[in-house]
Amino acid sequence: MEERLQKYLASSGIASRRKAEEYILDGKIKVNGIVITELGTKVNPEQDKIEFEGKEVKKQERKVYVLLNKPIDYVTTVKDQFNRNTVIELVKSVGDVKLLPVGRLDMYTSGALILTNDGDFIYHVTHPKHEIEKTYTVTLRGKIQNEEVEKLRKGVTINEEEEEYITKPAKVRILKIDEEKNISRLEITIHEGKNRQVRKMCEAVGRKVIALHRSKIGNITVKDLKIGQWRYLNTKEVEMLMK
Repeated sequence: MEERLQKYLASSGIASRRKAEEYILDGKIKVNGIVITELGTKVNPEQDKIEFEGKEVKKQERKVYVLLNKPIDYVTTVKDQFNRNTVIELVKSVGDVKLLPVGRLDMYTSGALILTNDGDFIYHVTHPKHEIEKTYTVTLRGKIQNEEVEKLRKGVTINEEEEEYITKPAKVRILKIDEEKNISRLEITIHEGKNRQVRKMCEAVGRKVIALHRSKIGNITVKDLKIGQWRYLNTKEVEMLMK
């Protein structure tokens, strides 16, 4: 049965579908010994030999979905050119399944991160049109003002890939203001996935983030997971995110 090359690569755990498209355009994929650079190419995995950087790509039948409570000081990549700790090191006990992160958390952000070998799942959950909410607990320097909270709710201007971008409306509530320690704690829920978006939003209203934790993806929470621990998502949770 034929399917699009990028979809097959994603379902094989090579990369997300969008990253697989980049690999094709970069000439890193061969089909039956021929370099393929056309995104519309279809393959029959039962008959065609598909290679990525010289190694044959074989489809993974067992789909695995893992929820990790990511610590800080870990980067959300499979391999890191600077030899920093990666989130993959925390889920090695899953076995020989090649897991990929679903989206990103920056090195200094802790909390909910899903890893899987299901490329279609990665594509669905990370695509902006599906508007899956992510909830963060944010600790800020200083006493937050109501007008600043309103700006965050309505949308603020941030820089995204060297261009100005106005964030979509967000859910924001004050959890705590500690005048003695001179900090404020907010809960911010967004459905976008811009690079370091929550940090940039807070900077846009003149507030410095001193701690950031993603507590939920959709309705899936890490409150029962200690930092650095993981668990499998159940079928209901996977289906909820794929709706």
